[in-house]
Amino acid sequence: MGPQGPPARPPPGQGARRGLPGGARLRQRRLHQLRRRPALLLFAAAERQQRLDGTAWRAASLAVRAIEEHWRKPDAGVWELDDRLWTHSRLACVAGLRALAAAAPRHPLARTCTSLADTVLSATTATGLHPAGHWQRAPGDTGVDAALLLPAVRGALAVGDPRNRATLGARRRELARDHFVYRFRHDARPLEQAEGAFLMCGFVMALAEHRQGRPIEAHRWFERNRGACGTSHLYAEEFDIAQRQMRGNLPQAFVHALLLETAAGLAREPGTRGTHR
Repeated sequence: MGPQGPPARPPPGQGARRGLPGGARLRQRRLHQLRRRPALLLFAAAERQQRLDGTAWRAASLAVRAIEEHWRKPDAGVWELDDRLWTHSRLACVAGLRALAAAAPRHPLARTCTSLADTVLSATTATGLHPAGHWQRAPGDTGVDAALLLPAVRGALAVGDPRNRATLGARRRELARDHFVYRFRHDARPLEQAEGAFLMCGFVMALAEHRQGRPIEAHRWFERNRGACGTSHLYAEEFDIAQRQMRGNLPQAFVHALLLETAAGLAREPGTRGTHR
């Protein structure tokens, strides 16, 4: 302990990781990002705008190959916690694979994407579906996690899939307070004693409600979380709903990105991911 007291805890979302050499740590993080983050979704968006050239398709093919080779291995998940078989990581892969196949159905890679998505989804359903019908955090961890809303928003499963609806309902019941959303339950303490509500989770909840054809509820979630900014109109990572103040990293880029995406998404027809009204 230094003269300034105990060191501050790492910011939420940056959980303690085992020490790795710099190069190995960077390679591992890059692999994690390919597996769980929107690389394939970005490729798919580019293809829909007819901007995916030959070089980009080779990069997309490498991303698909990385998923094919590594999806069975543990990773740190979207919250960068311990390496485990996080359900949301595998479902994120499914969403990206399906998006790329749908964007270019005649491309030779589309069949590989569809087949691999089916394989990953089947295996994830066997290990990551709670007996109540909603997605759980990981094999052996029956807890709920707000990150499991995002793959449904991204199109991993059809809108009407009962697993989507059950997952949304479980998050409303167990992780939501006053139209704010917590990431997950850390322990037996009340949610607000462990950390603040995560604003990006609130915006994802709005997108999930909208995708299920509930526009009024979607706007309630959106407006509640949109209002949780400072006088500069910047958003922090968390919001303390008891003290009505921001917590965590400020400004938080992911929150601002989800704010913009949600604002655009709510302008579309409820229950779809189609064009703006």
